[in-house]
Formats: sequence, C-alpha cells, structure tokens
Amino acid sequence: MQTYSYLGQSPALRQQRQAYRHGLPACVCAHPSIPFIHRRLSAAASFAPNAAPAGAAFQSNNALDQKPLALAPQLILSNLRLFDGQTLELQKGLAVQIDQGRITAVMPVAEIPADATVMDCHNKVLMPGLIDAHWHSLLCAVDQMTAMMADPADLHLIASKEAERTLLRGFTTVRDAGGPSFSLKRGIDMGLLHGPRIYPSGAMIAQTGGHADFRMRYEVPRADGELSHTERAGVTCIADGADQVLRRVREQLMLGASQIKLMAGGGVTSLYDPLEGLQFSDAELRAAVGAANDWGTYVMVHVYCARGIQRAIKAGVKSIEHGQLADEETARMMAGEGVWWSLQPFLADEDANVQHDPRSKAKQQQVAIGTVRAYELADKYQIQTAWGTDILFTPAHLPHHGRMLSKLTRFYQPLKVLKMATGDNGRLLQMSGMRQPYEGELGVIRPGALADLLLVDGEPEQSLDFLEQPDQNLLLIIKDGKIYKNALPA
Repeated sequence: MQTYSYLGQSPALRQQRQAYRHGLPACVCAHPSIPFIHRRLSAAASFAPNAAPAGAAFQSNNALDQKPLALAPQLILSNLRLFDGQTLELQKGLAVQIDQGRITAVMPVAEIPADATVMDCHNKVLMPGLIDAHWHSLLCAVDQMTAMMADPADLHLIASKEAERTLLRGFTTVRDAGGPSFSLKRGIDMGLLHGPRIYPSGAMIAQTGGHADFRMRYEVPRADGELSHTERAGVTCIADGADQVLRRVREQLMLGASQIKLMAGGGVTSLYDPLEGLQFSDAELRAAVGAANDWGTYVMVHVYCARGIQRAIKAGVKSIEHGQLADEETARMMAGEGVWWSLQPFLADEDANVQHDPRSKAKQQQVAIGTVRAYELADKYQIQTAWGTDILFTPAHLPHHGRMLSKLTRFYQPLKVLKMATGDNGRLLQMSGMRQPYEGELGVIRPGALADLLLVDGEPEQSLDFLEQPDQNLLLIIKDGKIYKNALPA
C-alpha cells in the first residue's frame, strides 16, 4: 500500500495556505482545516491492516478502497488440525473445501482430488470464526459522554472503523445488544465497509427511569411526543404501558431487528435504578414477546436479579442477558424452560467497564461476586450458555477482546469455552428464525455452513491464551469465503 507524508508538512501546502489567506485560488484540499480534520479522523478511527506477505490481506490499488481477496473456486484447506465448533477435541487427517462463501465438504486428506487447488495450513488449527453474543457496535469504541452527546454521525464513523478491527481480532459475527447498528450492518453486507456479520437489536427499549433511560434530570418531565437525544439517535427508546411497548418493538422490527432487546431490571451504569429493581410489568413484557413471536423471532432482556429473570421467563423471554444475581430456583427454571443464559465474565478486573460514580462501582463489585456463582449454576444445571463481552463506553479494552474469552478457562475446559463462542453462540443466533439475516449456519465447520474461518497458531486443547494476541496468532481470517488476513508463509 502506498504511504503518504503528513499533510501539514508539505511545502506546497504552505504555499497554498498563503494563497488562501490572500484570497487567491487554491485547491480545496489545501484548506487550513484539513490537517486538523486529518488528525481527528486518524485519532478516532485509524486502521492499518496487519502485516502480511505481499498479496496477502486486504487488496486494492486505491488506499481508500481496501478489498479482501476472493478465494479460488473449490479451494481446499489441508494439513491442519480441525476444531469444528461442536466436538470437544481436535480432529486430524481432514481437509475443508470452500466454494462461493460456504463450506462444501469436510473430507479425509486421502480423498482430496488430484487436480484440486489446495492451501497448505502448516499443521495449524482451523476453527470457526468467533461470535460475540453481547456486543454494542456503536457504543464500544466511545466513552459514555461521547455516546450521550455526540452527533450520531460521529458514532457511525467511529463504529465503521472499529468494525474492521473487530473482524481482525477474529470476531466474524456479533449479536448487537442495543444501538443503531442497522446502517453499519448494511454497509458491511454490501461490501462498502469491512466488519463482522451483525445481528442487530436496534434501540434498547426501556421504561421511564429504567436502565436505558439516559435523559438528564432537567429533561423530566417531557412533553408528549418529545424525544431525547439518545432516542433520536436510535440508541434507546422509552416505552410505558403495553401499547407503547408494542409500538416500539414493531418499530425496531420494521427497521430490521433480528431480535428485540428490553431492559427488565436495574443496571450498573445507570444511576436512577437499583440493581435488584424490576422493570416492565408482566403485561408489558408479554406485549414485547407477542410482537416478536409474530415476526418469527424472540426477546432478550437485560436483567440481573432472580425475581426479574423469573418474571421475564414467565412472559416468554428466550435469552437472559447477564443474570449474575440468579439463585438456584431461577437456574432450575432456566434449564427447565430451555432459556439461554447469555453470560459475560464481569469480574471487576482489568477488563471491567470503567465506572466513575461510587454507586456504580459498588454495583459492579456485587455483580462480580455473582458472576462466579452464575457460571457454577449454569454448569450445574446444564443451562444453554452463551458468551459475550458487553464492552461498553470503554474503548481502551477493545484490544483485549479475546482475553475476555480466554479467561473463561477459569470455569471450563478450553475447548468447551471455544465451543461456547462458536457452535453454541451459533445456535443462539438461529433463534432469530424468520428474522435470520444470513442464510446458513454459523459457528461450525460442516457442509453447508457459512465459510467464516480462522487459522490459529495455538494449542486450544491446553490454553486459549493465543486469543490475547490476535495480530501474532491469527494467521488466516476468512469471512463469507473471502480472505481478510493471510499471514501464512508465501
């Protein structure tokens, strides 16, 4: 890729600046504000592909139009160890064929046709692309003040560049748990931007004073029909009463939500509501579930406490987000009803979302204690458990995305953790039913599945530490049958 000298150091630019000050004609690219704009955009949304051999990652003859490499037709990946997203062991002696964005065959090496196009994987581990089941595409790379106050266009610009970095960390799919990610998803799907597949929830639906009511105190009460800044931006929407909930759910489905996100209990970052507080009545929850069911999909709810989880399950909710304050009775109910428990490793450690208010810090500690108990209960009752990070308003933690998965080896064997972030999360995504945005299985390597793959330099039977350094250890990143990174020897 070509490199360019910094705009503000060009002698020609200095001459054009002088012309501009004296009212003489000058190219608009020499406007005095350009270096400032360049610095701001570079700082907020810089992106450089990982170093790779010539002809390896993104390819383009235009520095502003990077493109992934298309795979050869019916390409076969061979000389590998296979983790298929389902089996809790690495398989040897197999090869994987990819064609037109799908896995078309998993075959013994001895059956590779003599005239096949083969890529040598150097005995590294081939696995499905990672899936983060609780992600905020528009809210992960900005601090809370920016998210609450910025021009929404700024959030989208920053998110588009963070999406590229997310993909290059090995996350080929995310379930967006709240925020206006519809345009970002469309841009990625159309090939205008690079990033993971997105399962969007749209705006987080909250009651007045609920976890996603981000209004300032001076904005209460509000006039009928008046929307707050975050509502206009599509980050959240406030609904009180079953009729309003029904309308807001239908609006998000109309915009393209693959599932619906409601706030059914208090949160750590919100200041108005207690962590154990219940939000949304039975009737309001049933209205949301009914509307989602009518569109062939499901409702996921943010909630921590046992009473809130039980209320949501009785209303028909299919995915509990967080839930770290669940008790034995609640865990048995989740197992019996086949509800998913979407857990995050909230351990109040170096990867915890930054909290400044003492009340939020206290709630964060309470959740951290509950996290250890939650994983124990999930394992004891064999609850369908999903994994996600919920990195929120803390951009400094994004480079450690993979570490938040590898630390789960504290609770599970490494391959079981890897299965949770691939095959298990892929099954959760299938619950979108008629709202499924992508045709084909994700998180597994078997015929018919979508070709989202990673080739990793690591020993996942022993440790997942290799995920903590994706630049070094992710050798091959394939999404939809296209190569976004290739660091294999030429």
